[in-house]
Amino acid sequence: MPPAIPPAERLLNLVIALVNTPGRMTKEQVRSSVAGYQDAASTEAFERMFERDKDTLRELGIPVLTVTHAGHGDDVGYRIDTERWSLPPVELTAAELGVLALAAQLWQDQSLRADSSRALTKLRAVGHAPEAGDLVAGLAPRVRAGGDAFAPLVDAVQARQAVRFTYHAATTGEVRVRHVEPWKLLARRGGWVLLARDRDRGASRSFRLSRIRGAVRAVGEPGAFDPPTPEELAEASRVWAGDGPERTALVAVTPDRAGALRARGAPVPADAPLPPGADAVLAARDLVAVPFRLAWELAEELVGYADAVVVLEPSDVRDEVVRLLRVAAELDRLPARDDPAATTTPSTASPTHPATTEVRGA
Repeated sequence: MPPAIPPAERLLNLVIALVNTPGRMTKEQVRSSVAGYQDAASTEAFERMFERDKDTLRELGIPVLTVTHAGHGDDVGYRIDTERWSLPPVELTAAELGVLALAAQLWQDQSLRADSSRALTKLRAVGHAPEAGDLVAGLAPRVRAGGDAFAPLVDAVQARQAVRFTYHAATTGEVRVRHVEPWKLLARRGGWVLLARDRDRGASRSFRLSRIRGAVRAVGEPGAFDPPTPEELAEASRVWAGDGPERTALVAVTPDRAGALRARGAPVPADAPLPPGADAVLAARDLVAVPFRLAWELAEELVGYADAVVVLEPSDVRDEVVRLLRVAAELDRLPARDDPAATTTPSTASPTHPATTEVRGA
């Protein structure tokens, strides 16, 4: 015998049937034509199953109507009131479609990109302005994909399940296995960040997904730790932001480029002192002041804009950007990955910023 249809699937089949019936469906029609009700062993079992399913749908907010035949009071049927249940027509302005298009560009992982693209296509079909994307030209978000670590971390955050992974620290260059209780995933400064409690250190920490090496493994059972308090999340965010003081970088930006960088930049006073040689660079570019805490982190973001951005100061940010660009330029001289002799890295790589790590942001 074929396996019994699960209750959830049977409910869905009933909804589809009652939505699409031209008038109404009697119990006999439901039992004979809706998949799942043929499993009832008797008429009494079917009656109990059908009444239970009707109550469940109504509890879920689906208006199942009882329709009585005009000439026969005992001839009862059912249908779903689509006018009460259906959402009103979607009407989006050009600006609203533009913002949705901007949000959809954030998802670069292949699994999420397909879903967001399909959803945006459907929304464009009901909008009134197919040219809405032009409103956000030049403001595309630069958030790198979370890679293979993203999906298992999302599951672990939702299930409150501990995980372990190998992590390459940016400040010390240390590579070690971390055991953490994942709290929250944030898209910040061009990449994904995990806020978590480090079990080995007994304190809150933050981890950039781009620095996770290898697979993320679940440890223990779901629900193994309590959700974080607002204070714990705030502390993890503070540690991630960096303990040093906030600084400002002066960058020259090509007109109509690097919109996201401009959006978080600050105005520069007209009488502000400029480094030597800045006048020549600014002849065809705009001056933008960008707040930051960690030089390497800002450099990773800036190299993503290629020649659209030139760093004027401070020197540590400019030097790090130049180093990353040199690493990228030497990639074509590296041995093939499957070459047994491929054991060296470019001479421009440093212990704390290996080339294979930093090029991801170049």
